[in-house]
Amino acid sequence: MLYIMHRTQLYLEDDLWTTLQVRARRDGTSISELVRIAARDRYMNSREQRIADMESVVGLWKDRNDLPDTEIYVRNLRDDDRMDRLKAE
Repeated sequence: MLYIMHRTQLYLEDDLWTTLQVRARRDGTSISELVRIAARDRYMNSREQRIADMESVVGLWKDRNDLPDTEIYVRNLRDDDRMDRLKAE
């Protein structure tokens, strides 16, 4: 499986950094890996939960009549004069 990683920089208080450093050394891993694990545990649900979450919103707006027809909306977006404006620049 291919993983795309994004680099980020975090500012950590001394006590948190020290704790992570000790834990990483003890576990034979890196501080980065500990942060990734903690972020996944905190912000990403299990696959089953993500599926349930997505299924809960399917059709959520199907009975709304205050929204424009999506097909017309998309066609209007595609029919704009953006390309003409770009050529004029």
